[in-house]
Amino acid sequence: NTTLGPALGGTRMWHYAKHEDAVLDVLRLSRGMTFKASIAGLNLGGGKAVIIGDSRTMKNEALLRRFGKFVESLNGKYITAEDVGMSTKDMEQIHTETGHVTGLPEYLGGSGDPSPVTAYGVYMGMKASAKHVYGSDNLNGKKVVVQGAGNVGRYLIQHLVNEGAEVMVADIFEDRLKEVQAVAPQAKVIDPDSVFTQTMDIFAPCALGGILNDHTIPSLTCAIVAGGANNQLQEEGKHGAMLMDRGIAYAPDFLINSGGLINVYGEIVGYNKEVAMKKAEYIYDVTRNIHKESAESLVSSGEVAVRFAQERI
Repeated sequence: NTTLGPALGGTRMWHYAKHEDAVLDVLRLSRGMTFKASIAGLNLGGGKAVIIGDSRTMKNEALLRRFGKFVESLNGKYITAEDVGMSTKDMEQIHTETGHVTGLPEYLGGSGDPSPVTAYGVYMGMKASAKHVYGSDNLNGKKVVVQGAGNVGRYLIQHLVNEGAEVMVADIFEDRLKEVQAVAPQAKVIDPDSVFTQTMDIFAPCALGGILNDHTIPSLTCAIVAGGANNQLQEEGKHGAMLMDRGIAYAPDFLINSGGLINVYGEIVGYNKEVAMKKAEYIYDVTRNIHKESAESLVSSGEVAVRFAQERI
């Protein structure tokens, strides 16, 4: 949707099992980006791109530049950025073919890696959810499971351990876990297959989407779900209601992970890191309002957030 402005959203490179999976993913992601831009108060529409392939073995300069030519052919209707499987270095190569790219390295006048701002927004949303559930946003001593130790997960873990939370982390890539342990040795590594059954206060999904579903929600022991992954609910209405019925406060993903979009938007209007972090801090207030409205109206927080976003559009 481009009602509020050009569609801005990252490019994801993933080894999808089949073409239909990629199409479904990119449509869900672009819808989420539309709502994310709206609820964050940005003058942007929502879009997304996926490249089908293993980013660790199949990515090269020729592929990225060819993709850049494709983005250029859209004449500014879509502005790309980084997502899963992509980096600021990749954006630099895409940039050789198009100016419609954000998330560029700082030495090219860009904002660099958006992950720190994304993680800070997720952290704000998590604290706001804790305030709603526990009456205090202090996370000291809270047991938090972080699923996914990529860029956002890693920065989020740093915030959590700094506040004294008991962090457990899972990832399918061993090198990512080593990076986490290098900066946050307090974080306990757990088996990826056990994330849903761990005894925990807060679950933070920071990997791929669709992980909150008929099979996983009944296993959750947490009081809060607040993470950086996109499209966490496999079926938005059904699984948002399931979480609500179980008394689990869900921080809508497209709201609390909007820090990255806030950050790269700054490249369009004039980048300032402090301004981006301040805007990401506002996620706390919006999350509080959504939980409050959800509790009063007995409508799931996800539905309330979608309504807020659609009203602005």
